[in-house]
Amino acid sequence: MRFLRFFLTAAAFPVVCIQASAQNATNSADSAAVLMNQLETKNSEHNIHYITATFKYTRIIDGQSVENLPARVLDFRILHRFGPLSAGLYNFFGLDYSPFNVKIGFDYGITNNFMIGIAHSGYDKLYDAFFKWRILRQSTGAKNAPVSISFVPTFAFNTLDPSQIDPAVKPDSATEIKRTSYVLQLLIARKFSEGLALQVMPSYIHADNISYFHSKPDILAIGIAGRQRLSRMIEVNAEYYYQVPGLKAPGSHNALSLGIAIGTGGHVFELLISNSQGLTEKSFITETNGRWDNAGALFGFNISRVFQLGKKHR
Repeated sequence: MRFLRFFLTAAAFPVVCIQASAQNATNSADSAAVLMNQLETKNSEHNIHYITATFKYTRIIDGQSVENLPARVLDFRILHRFGPLSAGLYNFFGLDYSPFNVKIGFDYGITNNFMIGIAHSGYDKLYDAFFKWRILRQSTGAKNAPVSISFVPTFAFNTLDPSQIDPAVKPDSATEIKRTSYVLQLLIARKFSEGLALQVMPSYIHADNISYFHSKPDILAIGIAGRQRLSRMIEVNAEYYYQVPGLKAPGSHNALSLGIAIGTGGHVFELLISNSQGLTEKSFITETNGRWDNAGALFGFNISRVFQLGKKHR
């Protein structure tokens, strides 16, 4: 099965300057707070009351949420994972430790229910692309839908130089090097209150055969995630992916991540601790080799900056 290989090379930014103070943006086109408020405004159409802002943003921590970018909105994202906390004080608990992983990506809202994205991450020199289609939206009134549902396929292409492939996973001369992987996910979420939301994520993963030792290329997993709002600007997120026994790769572990997301004017900034260094779905779901109970957790952060391009779509 062949997939169209289209990926754009994202520019590398060596230094990221983060301003933690909230901005009082006067131009709604440049303010993430104003743009995200579109998701928090309750709409009424034909006596249908749609539930909005199930999650603060289009991602929870590593994985996707059921939220979509509004139409004609561009999101520039930087994700960073440092070394393990067990690196100790000499390596500043992983912050001064190599290797680390950085991902740079761009997402764009085609309509309010359909968005696309492309990205590059240093881990395995991966390029990935996805689209997210919102199938169902939680609502009450004339249309009663208890959950929101989205479908997200993600395609990735590994560009590691053959000389950099780990001999432990490198295919033998009789095996073709397969660089393409893909993940198919169904996101099912419910907002229980203004503060609490939960999401489950049945996932099918088809892995490549050069980035990790996968005894079986096809893996099934299910994720569960939740968020608890602490204030209008701050919320706590949690995310866990469970791989079906008998299919997961030897040496891989289930990924668990905890994060605090902070809205700071034009940015969404998330501080997190995770046992996964991978930043694409294939990587963090099936190729996590760190363990929380064995000092394998690491620190990281996610930064998002959104821009309104053109007139807002109603």
